[in-house]
Amino acid sequence: MRLVVAVLLLVAIVTACSSEAPPPAGQLTPRAELTTTAPAPTTPASTTPAERGELRFRMIGRFEQPVALAVREGDDRMYVAEQTGRLRTDDGKTVIDLSGEVSGGNEQGLLGVAFHPSGRWVYLDWTDAQGRTHVTEWAYDGSKATGRRDVLTQDQPFPNHNGGQLAFGPDGYLYIALGDGGGAGDPQGSGQDLGTLLGKVLRIDPRGGRPYKVPEDNPFVGKEGAKTEIWAYGLRNPWRFTFDRDTGDLWIGDVGQNAWEEVDYQPAGSEGGENYGWNLREGDKPFRGGKGRELVDPMIVYPLGEGGNCSVIAGYVYRGEKIPWLRGQFMYGDFCAGWIKAAPVDELDKAAEVGNVEQLSSFGQGHDGELYALSLRGQLYRIEPA
Repeated sequence: MRLVVAVLLLVAIVTACSSEAPPPAGQLTPRAELTTTAPAPTTPASTTPAERGELRFRMIGRFEQPVALAVREGDDRMYVAEQTGRLRTDDGKTVIDLSGEVSGGNEQGLLGVAFHPSGRWVYLDWTDAQGRTHVTEWAYDGSKATGRRDVLTQDQPFPNHNGGQLAFGPDGYLYIALGDGGGAGDPQGSGQDLGTLLGKVLRIDPRGGRPYKVPEDNPFVGKEGAKTEIWAYGLRNPWRFTFDRDTGDLWIGDVGQNAWEEVDYQPAGSEGGENYGWNLREGDKPFRGGKGRELVDPMIVYPLGEGGNCSVIAGYVYRGEKIPWLRGQFMYGDFCAGWIKAAPVDELDKAAEVGNVEQLSSFGQGHDGELYALSLRGQLYRIEPA
């Protein structure tokens, strides 16, 4: 990593530090050669962007190394995951405290949070003192979290590339991001190996069985040698992914190795099984001469290192009401460079910078579709019209 100690804390998380030449703090990556082009994202006619305006990032709270934000059905509060181990509300209450259990590596700790669509259960993604990933469930009544149980655990061969994103999809299933396990260039070949959960986005029903149930329509159910939890593969460190609340499309930010950052896309209605290319390629370029068939092209690629770029942070397609000109645009940013861009989903090459957040760690979305930005330095910002 090339940033200073303070930056390392999350850089690691969103980073992908572990290449022959240590990448700048916070690197995520994927890509390949013979490829399949992803279908163009869809935008409802009503979301045609109006004339571009200005945005303001209003600070509304301070936390300790915030890395993820979630909202709960029937609850007006926002819930913020701190990398150091606590899940807190925006009114200052600590809901869960894992600070005595999480590992303290710069890409480790408490990394993700999601609430069950009913609001009755909360899920955290975190790494323990041995570096092992846990997806843990608590029953939650809005006041107290009880009945703790591990839904899924995964050994990690290296301390970096842990992924960490959790989100319930439009189908009601829990989606989980796992990085390739770390090391330079995916030394264990996890990204292309269907026999491991590493380097994948998983899809499970955490309430359908013990410890969970695999949906029958997952793409690798019945395929010999493949982990049936896998929904998509060929990912290096998918630090953040999001669902479009209007269309159901899935957007995945995958941190690169040494050259390219990328955003991948899966259309709503997909049957899963997409291969996004890592470690056959990084971004849209072959990696170490890798070749592959039926690889899905990234939708957005930008160079690592240029202007301080180091780790892509995937955001949301804006579907709120307060910023009409931003509707139907996908927001994303870079951890080290700090810029935030917005691009119409059907014209992604027309991305324009709309703000800057130092040490941008994640985005969040409220019940009303309005967006938020988090900084590893501690700030929670609400994105508003200027």
